[in-house]
Amino acid sequence: MIEPDTIKLLRECDAGVAMGLSAIDQVMDTAKSQSLRDALTRCRTEHQQLQDEIVTALHDFHDEGKEPNPIAQGMSWIKTGAMLTMNESDATIADLITDGCNMGVKSLNRYLNQYEAASEDAKDITKRLIALEEKLAEDIRRFL
Repeated sequence: MIEPDTIKLLRECDAGVAMGLSAIDQVMDTAKSQSLRDALTRCRTEHQQLQDEIVTALHDFHDEGKEPNPIAQGMSWIKTGAMLTMNESDATIADLITDGCNMGVKSLNRYLNQYEAASEDAKDITKRLIALEEKLAEDIRRFL
């Protein structure tokens, strides 16, 4: 049962990291503070590195990964666009990204529990992604 749970957990990480990258890309050019842009850039780089690792792991299982849920991604884009249109500030960006990080942490922890037979490597990747999300939320609190 390890292999199916491992693949499922890695797929969820793949979708989650793609959502995170998309969210960062959507707000990056709007950020006014250099330190906020730096935090977003640093986190984006770390997400990209982790995504590369996830893709490699999935390819080892001959799996293509998982795209984010199109409805969730679309709703995220709409919410972000609407909120930034009303208030294009670093506080709005921090609020949006913090919400996304919190949803990601919640979902990834749920998947860790759901796919408990996953390999330790897959669990480690998931825990590192959770840590990235938690660190970004912490790093940008001062902009809320």
